Amino acid sequence: MIAAVPLSFYRIGAERSVVRKIGLLFLLIAAASAGLCGATAARADSPGQVWSLQTPFGILYGIIPRAEVDYPTSHAPGTIVVNTKERRLYYVLGGGKAMRYAIAVGMEGYGWSGVNTISAKREWPDWNPTPGERQRFPTLPAHMAGGPDNPLGARALYLGDTLYRIHGTNEPWKLGGGVSSGCIRMSNDDIIDLYNRAKIGATVIVQR
Repeated sequence: MIAAVPLSFYRIGAERSVVRKIGLLFLLIAAASAGLCGATAARADSPGQVWSLQTPFGILYGIIPRAEVDYPTSHAPGTIVVNTKERRLYYVLGGGKAMRYAIAVGMEGYGWSGVNTISAKREWPDWNPTPGERQRFPTLPAHMAGGPDNPLGARALYLGDTLYRIHGTNEPWKLGGGVSSGCIRMSNDDIIDLYNRAKIGATVIVQR
């Protein structure tokens, strides 16, 4: 699948499929001729990473749809398993099945593994960058209210008493990469789906 940003008429959702196809056709034609206009393609650095194409009209990027998959496991239904190597998150459904989602993980030096539980859930969460993040990125604000421009995206699942979260993103074209400070990023559509399934107290297993 393909998406584009920031053109507002191109959104995920079957209800606008005709408009999206027309918008996509326009964008692809524009991108095809954009060698004269400065289009650049981003290289996928991992097997699970989406592709993206920067054009003068916005960013075209691939979408990895969530899917119900075979997943034999002894983990109880409701368990979340994050496979950082695959860049995939699995929500255990039971009966040998799971919902699989594309994710972005911690950048080099910020990856981690372990077991925790969901301690809180937030819709359109505020963001308070850590001192370490603000030191590495001095232009970051001390506080950012929740909303479409917030890097935490539409929903967040907080893990224990740590600073780590599973959350949405305002940069879906980076899914599949190692780009965060340790948090697990998902598309806003996917984090909303997971948020509606996951329960406070559920086990979260993060694997290297």
